[in-house]
Amino acid sequence: MKLTTAILKLETNKEIENFLKDLMTPGEIKAIEERWAIAKLLYKKELTYREIAEKLSVSTTTITRVQRFLMKESNNGYLTALKKMKGTQYY
Repeated sequence: MKLTTAILKLETNKEIENFLKDLMTPGEIKAIEERWAIAKLLYKKELTYREIAEKLSVSTTTITRVQRFLMKESNNGYLTALKKMKGTQYY
């Protein structure tokens, strides 16, 4: 079974959270949450890279990497998720 299939079988945010806690280290979870926060700020286009770096205590290298996947790579994973989340309490 693919990992994505397992995640789709989970029914609540808590189930997904617990699964991710079992699957990844706290550091890995933090890194993913950090990238997601960067993606949201980049998508809103309200802050500069330097402002994002200061706000989230991240490097501009990490911001540049997220930006590349957000705008230049063909996966469109960040964009798809951000568009689906727009207008929700999580956005």
